[in-house]
Amino acid sequence: MIFFKGFFGKKDTIAPTPVPSATVSANAPVNDLIEIPAFIPTDPNEYELVSVIATAIAAGDHPKSQFVVKNIMKRNPEAHLVSLISASLAAGTMPESKFVVKKISQVK
Repeated sequence: MIFFKGFFGKKDTIAPTPVPSATVSANAPVNDLIEIPAFIPTDPNEYELVSVIATAIAAGDHPKSQFVVKNIMKRNPEAHLVSLISASLAAGTMPESKFVVKKISQVK
């Protein structure tokens, strides 16, 4: 009987502690916020170079393939700077964590 008790008896296990999620709340009303886009339109002068490089990479070993580049966007420098600063400040208190900035808003 003691043999089966080792298999089917209750075992003392330590429950894993939940990781607290970091949330940031804004004090401004929702109506007074302007959303900052992550990507902005590119200057038309840069279209040719970017599309040639992108299609060359996409074609790879298939030189007879054809591609159409419909839209070219570049990263918004303002949104990039704000996300770097906010993630760096949050990482100061939790250095082993990973952060994703999903939305950036500015007060009017």
